[in-house]
Amino acid sequence: MIEKKNFYINGSWVAPKNQKDIKVINPATEKSCAVISLGGKEDINDAVLAAKEAFKTWGFSSKQERIKLLENFYVLYKKRWNDITEAIIQEMGAPKDFASKLQTGTGASHTKSFIRYLKEFEFEKPLGEHAKNQRLIYEPKGVCALITPWNWPINQVTLKVIPALASGCTMVLKPSELAPLSAMIIAELIDEAKFPKGVFNLVNGDGATTGDALTSHPDVNMISFTGSTRAGALISQNAAKDFKRVSLELGGKGANIIFKDADSEAIERGAFRCFRNSGQSCNAPTRMLVEKTIYDDAIERLKKYASEFKVDDPNKEGEHIGPVISDVQFNKIQGLIQKGIDEGAKLIAGGPGKPEGLKDGYYVKPTVFADVNNDMEIARTEIFGPVLSVIPFETEEEAIQIANDTEYGLTNYIQTKDNDKVQRVARKLRSGMVDVNGAGIAVDAPFGGFKHSGIGREAGKEGLLEFLEVKSVGGWN
Repeated sequence: MIEKKNFYINGSWVAPKNQKDIKVINPATEKSCAVISLGGKEDINDAVLAAKEAFKTWGFSSKQERIKLLENFYVLYKKRWNDITEAIIQEMGAPKDFASKLQTGTGASHTKSFIRYLKEFEFEKPLGEHAKNQRLIYEPKGVCALITPWNWPINQVTLKVIPALASGCTMVLKPSELAPLSAMIIAELIDEAKFPKGVFNLVNGDGATTGDALTSHPDVNMISFTGSTRAGALISQNAAKDFKRVSLELGGKGANIIFKDADSEAIERGAFRCFRNSGQSCNAPTRMLVEKTIYDDAIERLKKYASEFKVDDPNKEGEHIGPVISDVQFNKIQGLIQKGIDEGAKLIAGGPGKPEGLKDGYYVKPTVFADVNNDMEIARTEIFGPVLSVIPFETEEEAIQIANDTEYGLTNYIQTKDNDKVQRVARKLRSGMVDVNGAGIAVDAPFGGFKHSGIGREAGKEGLLEFLEVKSVGGWN
């Protein structure tokens, strides 16, 4: 049993003020793999005050100093690659190959990308040739509350911690209590890289107590949160009380529009992207919109593909999916699968219950519903499991209307060989990202959404700017 009960505050690992332990459950076994403690208001206060004190110097540190420390961190990160991967396998059930290449891999990619953007970034520059005595100064926002989810734990930690460090902010990180182990390795790496004490702090805890104490603390200047839309709304209410800056990356219900001239792999690729990470991705294409002339063929292909899709032990190598994160999530998904059946959608693959041979663990069958209409709950709710809803359409205009008929607006997908159609449709889709023909979204492209999918952008230059305030100075000579 791994014991990780201490918090990282002001450059040291310290015991909680009031011990309240919880078990971290391995979702593949349903058994405890670690014990952590939940932080209270006193722990949060200590961490925030440490960050506030550290900001007095770190907020005015040089770009060169920050680059050097981040490069140290990157070297150390690569040395602990296997440890991070193993933590992710244990805490969230990501299969070994996927955990290493994608989960741990994205953390390295984001770190490397932010270092490059930091090197290029001008923190002071003239407004323009027309106003040479007008200066723009980009300054860190201050003490940041960083709250990260369990589904892509290191990806989201590095999307927040690294640009916050690069910008000169100080911070308190609260990772998900369901998947805290990989984030605690990041704290160890920051300590080993010799960042000044108080710049980075980590307090484990839940949302109701620890998260609330952090987001309502008067000395926090900015909140960056990734998680559910419901939690994002509550955090926004806390932030509004004293006008904290807020960056929110929330839910999604992406539409994957498959036109009749899509490439030969579009159907299976779309299902794979839906099922990957056991469906636990906010940007997953969970609504597949298929043009009617190819609809019947698509349904047959999806039935075969989903029925053969592998679900297995995350400790095994290979391309398969593991369990979902918890019993709560498993039961939610099962309820929504049953809801789809009750609503009259046609179940063509998967369905209720666990896959054959997987008695222990929160495993879900890759599930496909055909003949879904966009008013059904399975088409409107973010299920966060390997569940695909297939909806027919006749015209380009109808496809766009269905895609946009959702409270979310994170990522949509287009499959067609017609470049003019790609550009027409992409411009009309109300989402922060559009993925065309499986091209993917670049690691440094702005990541974020419209509507209930959030506020702000992560990754690359835009992700760095999220942690900066701009100051205008007139009369600069």
